[in-house]
Amino acid sequence: MLQAKGQTVGYIRVSSVMQHTDRQLADLSLDKVFEDKVSGKDQERPALKAMLDYIREGDCVYVHSLDRLARNLTDLLDLVEKINAKGCSLHFLKEHMIFENNKSDPTSKLLLSVMGAVAEFERSLIRERQREGIAIAKAQGKLHSGRKEKLNQEQIKEAVKLKTAGVPLAKIAVKFGVSRPTLYRALKAYNVNKI
Repeated sequence: MLQAKGQTVGYIRVSSVMQHTDRQLADLSLDKVFEDKVSGKDQERPALKAMLDYIREGDCVYVHSLDRLARNLTDLLDLVEKINAKGCSLHFLKEHMIFENNKSDPTSKLLLSVMGAVAEFERSLIRERQREGIAIAKAQGKLHSGRKEKLNQEQIKEAVKLKTAGVPLAKIAVKFGVSRPTLYRALKAYNVNKI
C-alpha cells in the first residue's frame, strides 16, 4: 500500500446488484470505501460522484482494476485527471499502476492510454461476438424472445373456423387445451393481423 498523507479511500464497482464485490480491495485496510452496483458506461454513478466529492489533497484512492473505474478510454483518462487534480494519488491494484498527483510521468500516462484502449477494444469485441451469437441462435430457431405461443397458426385458423361454425369458445378452448383468455387473445391477434 502507498503511504498516504491523508486518508486511504477505496472505490468498488460491479455492474449489477446480483454481482459480489468481495474480491475487490478485500486485502486492504481502508479508511473509507465507496461502492457502486451500476454499469460503468459513463460517469453518472452515485458512489463515484460521492467519492470525488469526498477525497482531499493527500488522500490515496484504490481501485481494483482500470475497468472498475471506467469502461471507456475517455472517461478513464478524465477520472485519473480529476483525482490527481484534487491532490490525490490513484492506485490500480490489478495492473500495478500508480498515478501520483505531483508527478507527471509520460510513460505511465502512455501505458494507461494503451491499456485503457486495449480494454475498450476487448469489450467491443465481446459485444460484437454476443450480437453475432444471438443472430445465429435466432436464425437457427434456438433463441426465442418472449414466451412460447400456446397456439400455432394452424390451430388458430381451425379455431376461427370452429367459431364461425358456431362452436362455443369454451369448447374450442378445451379442444386445444388452453384457457379461454388465451384463446380470446389468439383470435384477437389473428383478426388484427388479417386487417
